[in-house]
Amino acid sequence: MTRAAPPGRVRRLLTQVLQFGLVGAAGLLVDLAVFNALRLTLLAPENIHTGPLIAKVVSTLLAIVTNWLGNRYWTFAEDRRSNTVREGVEFFAVSLAGMGIGLGCLWLSHYVLGFTSALADNISANVVGLALGALFRFTLYRHWVFSPNRGRAAVRPDAAPAGQNAVVAVPGEPA
Repeated sequence: MTRAAPPGRVRRLLTQVLQFGLVGAAGLLVDLAVFNALRLTLLAPENIHTGPLIAKVVSTLLAIVTNWLGNRYWTFAEDRRSNTVREGVEFFAVSLAGMGIGLGCLWLSHYVLGFTSALADNISANVVGLALGALFRFTLYRHWVFSPNRGRAAVRPDAAPAGQNAVVAVPGEPA
């Protein structure tokens, strides 16, 4: 028998998804503007063979900074940890892996499948890659980087004598 999630948890998840989407939209605007500006000027494929990939790396790094600020101070504000450096490193690691997903889609489309137009590059990197990367990032931000359970002791009722709850440290976090 499956139990439904409490309404408060569902509401919080939906709020986080909405805020994550809005922060992501701001990051997307930064990403699109910088990517296309670079791809159409300094890093045009006719000038630099790897221009689209370099443009995407630069634009994504700037979008990551935008998303870091929005997610840390708005989407996951209640769950951010006091160890900003560690949280930042984890956020950037997840973001870079998400960027790898977008770059992989762009590389496959541009260099393997031969779709080399600006429209094809945008669809592969900024539609397909972005969607897959966003799903990956939200999941890891929520359950790892900004997890409300990180750094707190976990209560395991099955690990203590009857009537008492055992407090055990969460792996990877100080007790």
